Amino acid sequence: MRTGTTTGAKVKPKLNTKLNTKLNTKVKGKAKAKARAWAELLRLPALFTVPGDALAGAAAAGAARPNARTLLAIGSSLCLYEAGMALNDWADQAEDAVERPHRPLPSGRVRPASALAAAGALTAAGLALAARAGRPALTVAVPLAATVWSYDLTLKRTPAGPLAMGAARTLDVLLGAAATTGTTRAALPSALALGAHTFAVTTVSRHETQGGSALAPLAGLATTGVLAWRLTRGHTTGRRTASPSPSAEASVPGLGLKPGRTADAAGSARLNLTNLPGPTDLSGPTDLSGPTNLSGSTPLSSAAAALHTALTVTYAATTARPLFHATLNPSPPLTQRAVGSGIRALIPLQAALTARAGATGVALLTAALAPAARSFARKVSVT
Repeated sequence: MRTGTTTGAKVKPKLNTKLNTKLNTKVKGKAKAKARAWAELLRLPALFTVPGDALAGAAAAGAARPNARTLLAIGSSLCLYEAGMALNDWADQAEDAVERPHRPLPSGRVRPASALAAAGALTAAGLALAARAGRPALTVAVPLAATVWSYDLTLKRTPAGPLAMGAARTLDVLLGAAATTGTTRAALPSALALGAHTFAVTTVSRHETQGGSALAPLAGLATTGVLAWRLTRGHTTGRRTASPSPSAEASVPGLGLKPGRTADAAGSARLNLTNLPGPTDLSGPTDLSGPTNLSGSTPLSSAAAALHTALTVTYAATTARPLFHATLNPSPPLTQRAVGSGIRALIPLQAALTARAGATGVALLTAALAPAARSFARKVSVT
């Protein structure tokens, strides 16, 4: 009797252990699938292309190194970027159900209401972080958020879609400059360079599901060539010295304009390739006051110039070949590959612009994000 009772007592814990193990495995499996669905919805590998915007903007505005406000700008950018990703899929539900039924929303892995709620929460978080960075940063973050929502809900399917995306990337760079230094004027050339690249990639992406257009990748290839050419025209950097705090009387918060001047007087913010950084563009105006004052332009050291050239070549190599293939054969697979490469090429472009501003350490930090982006992109698509 004792033996039987003892045997039953031993068997029962073993059965419970097996049931618990199966239950835990099932729960973990569901949690992993849910996490992957959200990673696909938010296109997490593309996040690595975001920090370089604020870093490039801060460097172009004259900051020798990032500060606490730069980090807040990066956090704001990440939130607003991911808000756009979630909102994008929510707005594209009907289209994705036909062309991309595997996406998280049409496949039922993420509820549409959850995606919309995430977009709203991330937008609020992004604006809160920008407000924490200061009024100049918030002044840029508000139109940035408005551009993101306008693009996803209205402008995406209109001819203004690519321009809106280019404007969003431009504003994201200016957000880093505004948060770090309180002004944006000196960062406009770098911001426009990244905006022009984004404009080209977005134009190509409009044909990624159906293909059939060789003109868009050809235009993107031309844009890459112009940007690379402009970046390699000499190696100079404006060296700036910081003053204690931004002066509200010296500049309009967030825009870096002198009182009484118009935007045209300070430099047009239009998406114009002639405004991209040239050999002397980064020296900027000499009458800027506020958190940074320009003290002249000096040549980059040989090591910094070599880094700048290497990053520029990397940028061109990353995007040129896929765009060339898509031009020869504008099929959906090759067009999607060109779009993915164009997104990843943002990182070396950001790093090249940062190196050109003289912040070589920050440029190397930005460039180091590229391998991580490639690694994650093999697991989760960025398009």
